[in-house]
Parts: sequence; structure tokens; C-alpha cells
Amino acid sequence: MKKVKKEDIVKLKDYLWEVPRSFRNDMIVPARIIAFESLLDAIIEDRSLNQLVNVATLPGIQKASMVMPDVHEGYGFPIGGVAATLLPNGVISPGGIGYDINCGVRLLVSKLNYEDVKEQIEALSKEMYAQIPSGMGKGGNIKLSEDEMDQVLTKGAEWAIHNGYGIHEDLDFIENRGKLEHADPAMVSEMAKKRGTDQLGTIGSGNHFVEVDYVDEIYEPVIAEAFGLKIQQLVVLIHTGSRGLGHQVATDYIRLMMQAMAKYGIRVPDKELACAPFNSSEGQQYFSAMCAAANYAWCNREVISWEARTAWQNIFGKKTGSLKLLYDVAHNIAKIESYCIDGAISEVIVHRKGATRAFGPGFEELPPQYFNAGQPVIIPGSMGTCSYVLAGASGSRELSFGSCCHGAGRQMSRTAAKKQVNAPVLKQELRDKGIYIEAGSFKGIAEEAPIAYKDVNLVVETVQASGIAKKVAKLRPVAVMKG
Repeated sequence: MKKVKKEDIVKLKDYLWEVPRSFRNDMIVPARIIAFESLLDAIIEDRSLNQLVNVATLPGIQKASMVMPDVHEGYGFPIGGVAATLLPNGVISPGGIGYDINCGVRLLVSKLNYEDVKEQIEALSKEMYAQIPSGMGKGGNIKLSEDEMDQVLTKGAEWAIHNGYGIHEDLDFIENRGKLEHADPAMVSEMAKKRGTDQLGTIGSGNHFVEVDYVDEIYEPVIAEAFGLKIQQLVVLIHTGSRGLGHQVATDYIRLMMQAMAKYGIRVPDKELACAPFNSSEGQQYFSAMCAAANYAWCNREVISWEARTAWQNIFGKKTGSLKLLYDVAHNIAKIESYCIDGAISEVIVHRKGATRAFGPGFEELPPQYFNAGQPVIIPGSMGTCSYVLAGASGSRELSFGSCCHGAGRQMSRTAAKKQVNAPVLKQELRDKGIYIEAGSFKGIAEEAPIAYKDVNLVVETVQASGIAKKVAKLRPVAVMKG
């Protein structure tokens, strides 16, 4: 199968490129890349654009297969990919959501000023690392019974709040209020449930983290005020998903769909794109299981927030106030949404894999405080650079099915990073910059080194130029907790 080269790509705008349908005769729609040219040159080097072209062949796909500027190759779909298929007969593909179902990020904001408490940041990093379990396969302090597991899979973040591990007001600031209604615990295998029994309140390993930042710059003062952000304010970023449970759900249903495709006469150019019609029994079973795993992830992030709040008060005391949830967004998920396609309103299943929802002002699901500002979009960078808070803009619905990038995006494999990075030296260099790292191993630090990631500033500038989202604030890290 021929590889996409730069001469195959047509420039539509400074931030928008297209591999036309004529590139390959099995493409149903074009493949589009949202990126400045300086980012495009690096994107061409891996398999992500070939994967993007493969996605453009999926039955029922609408308008275009798309990738964000933080794109890199993944399983079947590229990470940073967006694809919408027409209901009810368009397909749903587990590879378009990924193994870490509802991996996502939330931002907690404090009343404290960094300069006032900077001498206590190292103590805070150690206390947070002690309170929040992390690492490959690491369990937490909550052990779920079978009935409790089913409740978590059904109720999501509500379960944590009702059981004393969260704050009820948080629900207003979580995508879908932390619960998808189509969840069915019966569609989640016993193996998946077993893997998730003791993992609530844990971040795992890889690129997952809890990070303390401060607000370094504000670009949109009115929106920043609506979000409750101020210069020098300390905030906490939490990035993790559904842990082993979500991974097992993906494994189970990729296997099922590989077996089912022949029954529906579906052929895909890459077996990793295994799929089934959304309205088929297999499609409905997967969607119900995916929603349940998404609920587990929202519950997990709510419990981690409770642990972070505990650590916060242990260091700073109760008089300093609690950490308030600004917003929580998913970036590995499939959602039923409506869009204008070819002049008519159509219901589609939007696959977002390494992409976050980014709806503009007036979106009906937003809390009243954000209604005129747009949906908060939280973009983590790397542990040595910066992260961003954006606000979704109206252009996202037309250009990208209401979607935005989800981070900086890897530019170096974990294996390559381990070979190039001296982790003890990096840890000391970051400490010299005032960034305290707590991690279970030097391997984890090396894999997540800043050089392993693209320039998050350029990624964010791209989405701003495209009209998908607006820059609201820049965050600088001061403490990072990793597995």
C-alpha cells in the first residue's frame, strides 16, 4: 500500500491540508490534516497519515477523516484522529476510541498564589505522590464488590460523590456530568471488571500524571474570569483514564469485531480498524461497554481529585480553601452528536481518539458560567514546558466535528526517548528550574521527557488560527507526579 508523501497532499489553507479521495480508490472521503506546514513535515515521517487514509475508507464515514496538529501513529486510527460515521448503519470502530477509553484531563483551581507558597511546593509534591497511587497495574485503597463495580459502570462520577470521594458541585463541570446513559455493565467482561476492581483513584503509568501548575499568562481576560483563572494562581492538572478495565474492554471488542466483519460484508485495509455497523448487535454491545468504561474513568478522576484535595489540605490547611473543578474533558471516546452535513441535520457517531470536544459559546450542555465563553479545552504539554487552557470556538463544528487537539503529541517513541535521555540528569535539570518530579522509576521520567513531545505552543497556535478554539491561559509546571 503506497505511503503518503508531501507531494500527495493539497494545501487548502495555512493550517489545513488534504489527501484527496483520488489518492486511493477505496477512499470514501478525503483525509484532512489540521497543522501548520512546520508540523506537517514531521507528521509525514511516521505512519499516521497512512492510517488517516485508511480511516477514510470506513463504511458510513462523513465529510472527511481528520487529524489534529498533535497527531502521531496509534492502533488503527492515528492518535489525534476524528471520524464521524452516519447513524444508524455507519460503523463504530474500537480503534477509533483506543485502548484507554475516556482517557481525559481535568483542571482544579485554587485560591493560592504561587509566589506566596513556593517554598511548600516540594512538600506538596511528596504528599500528592503519597496520596495518589501510581504505576503500572498499581491498585488503590478502594476495593469494589461486584455490585459496587456495576454501580460505578452505571453512575460514573456520581458513585464517587455519593460514597464520600467527591463534591456534588463537580458534576456541573464534567463533560456529560460524568455519566453516559447508554452504559450497560452486562456488556463488560468479568476479566475487565476484575482488572478494575482495585484501580479507582489511581493514575497508572505512561503519559498519565498529576501536575501542579501556576497561571503564567492570560490571553482572553473576560473568558479567564468566567473560568475563574488569575495570574500566578496555583492549579492542578489530572490526566488518566479507565486503567486496566478500559484496556480489556477494547481488547475484548476488537477481537469480537474482527470475527464479525465478514458477516456484514465489511473489508478494511488494516485489521486494526475492525468495526461493525453501529446498529448491529456487536456495535451496540461495544457502545454500551465503552460507555460503561467511560463512566469508570470519570469516577476514577473524581476519586483522584479527592486524593489531591486531601494532600492539598494536609500541606496548606483548610483555611486556604478547597480545589474547585474548572472542567473535565474526555479525549478517547465516541459520542452521538448532530451536525449539518450536505445541508441537512444528521446524527453521527463521532470517534475522538486523542482529540477533545471543543464546542463554542451557546452550547446547551455548558454550565451557566461558561455559556457565553465556550467549553473549556485543557491541553497538557510536557512536564518541562507548559500547558494551555483554551475555549472552544464556533468554527469547530464546521471544521472538525466540534473537536480540538488533546496535547502536545509525541514526536519520539518511548524506546527512543529512553535511549537518548539521562533521567537522573533530567530530573535535576527540572528541579533547578523549580519543577519537582515524583516518579516510580527513572524509566518513566525518560519516556516522558520534554524532547519526546512536539512544541505545544505551535500545536495550540495552529488550532487558534483554524478557529477551532481560543487561547485563554498558559500554565507553567512546578510539580509533577508520575507512575
